[in-house]
Amino acid sequence: MRTFFFITFFLSFFGLNFYVFYRLYFMMPLIVPMRIALIVIAVVVQIPFFVAMIFGNSLPTKFVSILYHIGTSWIIVFLYLLIIFIILDLIRITHLIDIKPFMYNNWYGCGVVTIIISAILIYGNINYYKKKRVEINIEISKPINEKNNLKILLISDLHLGYGILNEELESWLPLLNKEKADIVLISGDIVDNFIKPLEEQKMYKTLRKIISKQGVFMALGNHEYIGNIDESINFIKKSNITILRDTAVLINNNFYIVGREDYSRKYRKRLSALLENIDKTKPIIVIDHQPIRLKEARRNGVDLQVSGHTHNGQVFPLNWIAKWIFKKSYGFLKQGETNYYISSGLGLWGGKFRIGTHSEYVVINISSKEI
Repeated sequence: MRTFFFITFFLSFFGLNFYVFYRLYFMMPLIVPMRIALIVIAVVVQIPFFVAMIFGNSLPTKFVSILYHIGTSWIIVFLYLLIIFIILDLIRITHLIDIKPFMYNNWYGCGVVTIIISAILIYGNINYYKKKRVEINIEISKPINEKNNLKILLISDLHLGYGILNEELESWLPLLNKEKADIVLISGDIVDNFIKPLEEQKMYKTLRKIISKQGVFMALGNHEYIGNIDESINFIKKSNITILRDTAVLINNNFYIVGREDYSRKYRKRLSALLENIDKTKPIIVIDHQPIRLKEARRNGVDLQVSGHTHNGQVFPLNWIAKWIFKKSYGFLKQGETNYYISSGLGLWGGKFRIGTHSEYVVINISSKEI
């Protein structure tokens, strides 16, 4: 089934690429060198991503990073070209407007499409670098500590690797450390795919600089498993981050942090089993990378669950698809006495564009209700 899925995916992807370049080819004016260049580009842009993914560990990091950015950025360009040409073809087929002259051998058509795509990409890139600070306040019915308040800094989906290197990670530290959080939670996917660029640039030293009064805790995401899980775990441990793999820990005898294995792991334990022997009169905070089966937290008396994974779709209209796949794909949710927050992530996968979404870090202030 997995092989069938990948074959179907790649055939569909290359088929749609052919459609996009077919439309671009005929939209271009009848200038032979330009059309030959387009054919060359059509072949070349398919290569970088696959080279980066297959041969990444055997090539220089900077070179692979360039290939990775070109390949994944093309996926975003392709998405919006596909949308544009589908809309144009629908207008042409339904004869709503005589759009055929615009679609064939037309400098004006090429110019308009180029301007639209360029504007989308420029906006998306600028928007990605504007990290949004999200703050939410929640009340729970259990005493959280002696002061009855707790400041949590939640980050998710850093995706450090060939797409996000150490210089960018360093730029996030002032934002995160300004919060002076009581505790930092990471809801998975610190690693993008391969450990090599993280080790070469000693990114574990940068992660050690995250300030937290009571430590940094995380649950593994699906991307930690894509490369080599043992290498991912060793890197994270060197970063002074505590990994919770189907484990509950009591912090200062005040509250529990529970980290779940990623949902993709068949052997992960049920939440009820993880909470079986803990004191449920104390607050329970769960880190679960993928926001799936949310009711499980409510049934087991969890006070707060934090997740990531979805990126809120990352770019429009994929955020609509994320909403369709997940009951809650982004933001705050309260069910009964259980609070949830699904983050869109601090980093992102692939090309550095946020369109219709944003990258964020989340401050969660927990206080206790007066009883």
